[in-house]
Amino acid sequence: MNSLLTKGGSMDLTKVNKQAVDQLVSLFVWLAELLLLVRVVLRFFNGNPDATFVHWVYTNTQVLLEPLRNVFTSVDVVNRGWVVDYVALAAMAFWAVVGYLMVGLVSRWVRK
Repeated sequence: MNSLLTKGGSMDLTKVNKQAVDQLVSLFVWLAELLLLVRVVLRFFNGNPDATFVHWVYTNTQVLLEPLRNVFTSVDVVNRGWVVDYVALAAMAFWAVVGYLMVGLVSRWVRK
């Protein structure tokens, strides 16, 4: 990591390993998508928020939903007893696009 720093202390992005950054971004997106998918399934089947695992999933996915929290006026839509969490579905698309854009930006800045 020290070899990436310039004398002024800033990071030299031309020395960043593109493959490592791609893998880190892909890992984050994969984990975020997985957690959000579990949240969507639990909400759809009315998972009990008092259960430890369900509470853990809901708590840890809140931060992933924050950028889109105000996009939809209603957090969930109930149709015949099923709960559809549109914010979580939109967050899944949002984080996939953000990851794709980050990989694209890194590939522009990093030497091949």
